[in-house]
Amino acid sequence: MALNLQVFQTRALTALVFVAVMLTGLLWNEWSFFILFSIVHFGCWVEYFKMLGMIHLSYKGISAFHRYGVMMAGWCLMIHASGQMLDTAGLHIPDRQILWIFAVLSVLLVVEHLLFKKGEPKSLLISLFGLLYISVSWALLVHLRSGQIWMSESSGNLMGQFSNALGSITSFFIPLVIIASIWINDTMAYIVGSFIGKTPLSPVSPKKTWEGTIGGIILSVAVVTAIAVFAMDGEVWPVAGIALLASVAGTFGDLFESKLKRLAGVKDSGHFMPGHGGFLDRFDSLLLAVPVIWIFCILFM
Repeated sequence: MALNLQVFQTRALTALVFVAVMLTGLLWNEWSFFILFSIVHFGCWVEYFKMLGMIHLSYKGISAFHRYGVMMAGWCLMIHASGQMLDTAGLHIPDRQILWIFAVLSVLLVVEHLLFKKGEPKSLLISLFGLLYISVSWALLVHLRSGQIWMSESSGNLMGQFSNALGSITSFFIPLVIIASIWINDTMAYIVGSFIGKTPLSPVSPKKTWEGTIGGIILSVAVVTAIAVFAMDGEVWPVAGIALLASVAGTFGDLFESKLKRLAGVKDSGHFMPGHGGFLDRFDSLLLAVPVIWIFCILFM
C-alpha cells in the first residue's frame, strides 16, 4: 500500500486541530473532560442510529422517544460514573436520582415499544447493544477520569504502588495514556503499513496489513513506555501494559466498526472530520479499549 501524500496531509492537518481540541478537553478540568465526551457520546449515537437503520430497516423506524430516550439513558450512566468528579463550585449532582432517571427511561422505552411496536424485540436489542457498545464505554472512561479506581489509598498491591509513584499526577493520567497509545498506534500502523505492508490483516478492512498492525503496536508501546521512563519515577511496566492492551483492543475495535460500515454499505460513519470520517470512525478504537483497560485496573487495584 503506497503512501498517498495528499491524503496523509489532509489527515495530518485535521488531526492537529483534533488533537488541540482533545487535549483541551482532556487536561483543562473535570468539566471540560465530561463535556467533551458527552458530545462524543451523542455524536456516536447519531451515527449508530444511521448505520444500524441501514443494516436493519425496522430500526430506522423507531420513534423519536426511543431514539432520544436511549441516548439520555446512556448519558445518565456517564453522569453516574462521574461520582463526585463534577461536584464543583457548590454544585452537587444527586447520584441516586440519576439512577432513578435511567431506570424510568429504560422502563418507558420497553413499555413504549411493547405497546406501539407490537413487541418486536430486535429494535430493543439493537438499542441495548448500543448502550453497551457506546454509553457503557464512555461511562467507564469517565469513571477512570474520576479517580475512583486508581487514586486508591491502598499501597499493598502493584497498582497501588504505581499510583503512589505517580505522586502529583492527577486522575487524567490513565485516560491520557489510553488515548495517546491509540493515537500513536493508529499513526504508526498507517505509516508502517504504507511502506512495508503486504499481508492483508482482515477482509473486513483490506487496507490494514499485518506488518502495519504489528509495527503500530510495537512502536506505540515503545514510545509510551519511553516517555514514562523519562517522565516518572518507579515502575513503568503498568504503563507499557496499558499501551499494549489499548493498542491491541483498539485494533479489534477498529475492525468491528469497519464490519458495521461494510454491513451498512457506507465508507465512513459520518463526515465531521475531513480525512477521518465521523465520530465512530475516530473513536472506534477507544470504545473497545476503554472497557479492557478498566477491567485491567479493577483486577490490579
